[in-house]
Amino acid sequence: MTNTKIAVIGGSGIYDIEGLESPEWITVDTPWGAPSDQILTGVLDGVDMAFLPRHGRGHIHSPTTVPYRANIDALKRIAVTDVISVSACGSFREQMAPGDFVIVDQFIDRTFAREKSFFGTGCVAHVSVAHPTCPRLSDACETAARDAKITVHRGGTYLAMEGPQFSTLAESRMYRESWGADVIGMTNMPEAKLAREAELCYASVAMITDYDSWHPDHGEVDVTEIIKTLMGNADKGRDMVKRLPKLLGTERVDCPHGCDKALEYAILTAPDARDPAIMAKLDAVAGRVL
Repeated sequence: MTNTKIAVIGGSGIYDIEGLESPEWITVDTPWGAPSDQILTGVLDGVDMAFLPRHGRGHIHSPTTVPYRANIDALKRIAVTDVISVSACGSFREQMAPGDFVIVDQFIDRTFAREKSFFGTGCVAHVSVAHPTCPRLSDACETAARDAKITVHRGGTYLAMEGPQFSTLAESRMYRESWGADVIGMTNMPEAKLAREAELCYASVAMITDYDSWHPDHGEVDVTEIIKTLMGNADKGRDMVKRLPKLLGTERVDCPHGCDKALEYAILTAPDARDPAIMAKLDAVAGRVL
């Protein structure tokens, strides 16, 4: 049994965790480069917490340039056990209205300009992302959101686009009508895949800011309107996050869904054929099996 350590990766509008005891911004070096920013650490209701601003303080990283591998490696390196992703998203569903939250359980990855794995030539591994989020962690997020009186929808497919531009009308209609996506964003991929490779439980909370461009009564995405909704969502997001420590507790047992054993049989490269340079870079994310 280990101690719970919850990390929140905050997207647009969420740049800290309120109420932390002994807050400290720490620098974490990784073999994959520098993370998006320093990591805020502290204790909330007796549980160790960490916060990483996905775009960096001041919003300096675009969705494409976020150092996803460094971010996940850094969280693993400081003994994080559970990762909560909070991000702004557009909605493809009338009932998933601006201001609502969606607990995402599936992804369609349309990104193409990002490094998506810690593994590669010299050490090949294949993890399952059939179910890319952790039900246990998602349960906690749903309960925390409902306790905070947030309108929350359990289950939804997140279409991850490259960006930074928003969708064309034709794309928006296709994602909604033909592909069956529920929300659209730019940052949860490859983040969720990397968290699985690092054997971290991962939950995704989509904070709805707009209806993308498909809705006949709302027109194209308006950044000014998004920012207005974003500020309200950020307050809700912080209220949800502060309720998570009591729900998850200080002592952490093995994940019943196997998130923390994702690499058990994933590495295919024979030990004597593995590249020492890559092995050295995998010390944090894959140390348990290597």
